[in-house]
Formats: sequence, structure tokens, C-alpha cells
Amino acid sequence: MIRNPILPGFNPDPSICRVGEDYYIATSTFEWYPGVQIHHSRDLVNWRLVRRPLERKSQLDMRGNPDSCGIWAPCLSYADGLFWLVYTDVKRLDGNFKDAHNYIVTAETIDAEWSDPVYVNSSGFDPSLFHDEDGRKWFVNMQWNHRTESYGGAPKHPAFDGILLQEWDAQTQRLKGPITNIFPGSPLGLVEAPHLFKRNGWYYLTTAEGGTGYDHAVTMARSRFIDGPYEMHPHMHLMTSKDNPEAVLQRAGHGQYVETPQGEAYHTHLCGRPLAPKRRCTLGRETGLQKCVWRDDWLYLAQGGVVPAVEVEAPTDAVPEVKPARVTYAFHGPALPDDFQWLRTPEPERIFSLTQCPGHLRLYGRESIGSWFEQALVARRQEHHSFRAETVLEFQPETYQQVAGLTHYYNRHKFHALVVTLHEKLGRVVTIFTCPGDFPHGRMQFPVGSGEAVADGPVHLALEVRENDLQFFTRSGEGSNWQPIGPVLDAGVISDEGGRGEHGSFTGAFAGMVAFDITGRAKPADFDHFVYEGL
Repeated sequence: MIRNPILPGFNPDPSICRVGEDYYIATSTFEWYPGVQIHHSRDLVNWRLVRRPLERKSQLDMRGNPDSCGIWAPCLSYADGLFWLVYTDVKRLDGNFKDAHNYIVTAETIDAEWSDPVYVNSSGFDPSLFHDEDGRKWFVNMQWNHRTESYGGAPKHPAFDGILLQEWDAQTQRLKGPITNIFPGSPLGLVEAPHLFKRNGWYYLTTAEGGTGYDHAVTMARSRFIDGPYEMHPHMHLMTSKDNPEAVLQRAGHGQYVETPQGEAYHTHLCGRPLAPKRRCTLGRETGLQKCVWRDDWLYLAQGGVVPAVEVEAPTDAVPEVKPARVTYAFHGPALPDDFQWLRTPEPERIFSLTQCPGHLRLYGRESIGSWFEQALVARRQEHHSFRAETVLEFQPETYQQVAGLTHYYNRHKFHALVVTLHEKLGRVVTIFTCPGDFPHGRMQFPVGSGEAVADGPVHLALEVRENDLQFFTRSGEGSNWQPIGPVLDAGVISDEGGRGEHGSFTGAFAGMVAFDITGRAKPADFDHFVYEGL
């Protein structure tokens, strides 16, 4: 069986592509660098991260991108002996404008060095590239309407102004021909995430609607002609949990169709698993996969209805691999372990090194935690509702403006951190910084109390998240007992829905290491190892 989610933790907007016996899924990474995660499978059951292709300044520079901007909704395809990756770099979130720039990169193999990007357009986000049977290529994206409702547009959601289609000329690397708005969406509204495919003479268009929250849905339409008109699916939505609040997989939407070599049908989707009592998805938007069937040239979920299932039939008898609950990451260089990413900058050498202090990850303190430009924060995804993280830090601050430690992080206004810094009277201290989701309208708590004095030498730091609760811990050294420090904090705020989440939060929770030095002297902090354990 396939157990959902197949990609737990922050892995939204799954675009799936099959090449022979190999399946690949590309997911959004937003402000986290390098851009786009690509996972690989040969059985649809077991998946492994194999590539983050946007890894150079010439491909991606997100310094200054606000939270939840950056890489939105990549589309991965294969044609003409090449992998094609289409993606958006969003430069603005709040207000009427998005400033969403769409690009294409290519590579002969997934693990090769990908090309520099070719600019396509900026009329809206969620771009997709369709390779037709006659060799022509078609580019689709949603159209963003920045005007207020009084100026027209769809009556319910004027900003989401339909799906645009235009031909892509691979020789000149430019769009050509007329721009056609082929699909206004269903009455649910907020139409986005278009993907085209062709079967039995029909062009099928799958889109996401209802926003990425609890009204999310996969909507399907078909036409005999690529530019329409498109007729709606008999159920309107292929998949949604919006009318089933008891379903385990909520927020179901935004996915893509794929067939096995034997012709079996599957469809990816993003989903969330909320925790009671506040229905906050602390693992962010995850990737699910549903088995489908064809009837009368329409696609339906194999289990019937429209609600995605936790377990679905796999195409083979593959056995799910058991992953270790506890992983210890040793920093022996020269590259970060694959599970880790950092924020925004294409110049990682300015924020960390794995060679300057052998056996350690050295972070160079840069801008403050929550900076949109250059902050030294290296972290991995939270993949369990309950987990523990540990690290050992060597850091000798010379001023209270130099800080380093362990963090549970979502974005600039949703984080908790257990840090080492300097106090004028107490000397070197361990203390807690927290911003529980209300910045900039509320007040960040810097710190929670004055902190506890700590002797010279390595400092052992840990955190435990038990669903909605977070507790920090310290200990004096190897073999000594961990002691709780500070109050129990709200871990549920480190989520899409936490704090100001209703205003747009699209990423997920991370656990990791952070350092900042707002004197500008780039004080280094050395981390001996990092432990992540699902509880």
C-alpha cells in the first residue's frame, strides 16, 4: 500500500513526472535555498530526495524576498531528451501585487547541473509546460488581477482571473502567438495551479481552487481543443476534503496526473494533517498520492467520492522502507547533509562553513533572526507531530548583540529559539527568544527572562515538541541529565495557521541552528552535531 503523506513535512505543490520506470516529484521550497526539491521513486511507495536544482546565483537569488515568497509551484516534465523545470520566483506577497516571474531550466538528467534560467513571463504564478503529441509546447499559468473587485474580474475572487495559455517556442526560447484565457474556474473560485495532459483525444486541465486552506480542491475540466472551451468534471472536483472536516487528510488540492507503464492512473495532491483543538497543520503542506480510475473519459478516485485516502493501492508489492526514528548528523564536510537548507542567499559561504572548524558546522553571525536578506540559519524539516532535536554549541559572545543557538522556526514572526548570548551582569547565558506569531502587530519577547548563566565550554541544547507544546532543555555535558529551561511554549504557532497565518503562510516548520551578530563582525558559532528524532 501507499501510505499518505508520501512526503511528510513541508513538501507542497507536487508536480509528478514519469520517465520509463522512474518517477519524480518536484515540490515548492519558497524562501528556502537551494530551490525546488525533487524526490525519486520506482514504486510510488518509497521516495528519496535526489536533487535541489536551483543552486546558483545565476539561477536564483531570493535575498529580500518576503516570507512565503520565492519558489512557488514548480512543474517538472520530460521531453526531447531533456528534463524541463518551470518555476516562479515571487517577489511580493502582501497587498494587491505579487510580482511573480516565471522561468524555465533544463537538464539531461535529474542529477546533472541544470541550465541557467530562461525568462518566460510575469502575468501570474503557478506556471506549467505541456508537450503536445505534435511536438508543440504550451505554457499555462494563472493570471493575477491586481485590481479591486470594483474594476471587474471574477465576482467572488477577482485576483484569480483565469488560466492563460500561450505557445512556447523552444528554438527561440520565447512565447509566441495569441494569449488565450482558457478556463475561468468553477464557482469555488481562486483558480490556480494548471496542469495539462492528453488522453484519448481529450485535453485535460487540472487546477487547484479554493485557496490552499481548508477549502482547497483539485478541479478538473476537459476539451477536444487545447484552447477550449473546457467542460467541467461531473463532480466538479476530482478531490477535496472541504466538506469532510473529519477526514485525516485536509486541505487536499494542487496536484498532477501520472500513469504507470501499465496504464494505471494516479494523482498527486498537497494535504495537511491538523492537530486538535485549533486545527493547525504543524507539519505544513505535505504531498499525498491517490489511485484513480477512468470512467467515460473522466478521472475519479479509485475509492469513490472525492475525499483522499490515507492508504491507497500501490502498483507493485513494494514494501515501505522503515526509516530510523533518530538521525544524528555529523558535520564532516564538505557539503551539508541533504536534509538541510538555508534561507534566501545564493552565497552560503558567507553564512556557514564545514571546513573552518573540522567536524563542526560553523555559522557566521550575520543579520538578525527573521531577516529577509542574509541570516545564518541552517535547518531541516519537521516530519513528525512530536519530535526532539539536539545540538552542542561552542560560542563565546562578546556582546548581547551576538547570539547563537537552537531554533524551531517558521518565519520572521513565528519562531522559538534557545540561544547563548552575553548578559551585562550574568555573563554568558542561555536564554529563550520567542515570537509567537503576532509580529509586527504584537511584541517579540526578547528574551523570556534574563537567562541562566552558563560556564565556559560547549553548551548542550535540546527541544521537544509534543504536538502543540514545546519545551527547551539544557545539560552541562555528556552523561549528565537534561534539565528543562523556561516555560512550555506554543509549538502550534509554528504552522501555516498559527499567529497571522490567515494572512498567508505557505511553508512549514523547521528545526535547526541559528546565529546572528548585529555588530557586523560576523562572530562564528560552531555546532558539533545535530540530532533529529521522531517521537
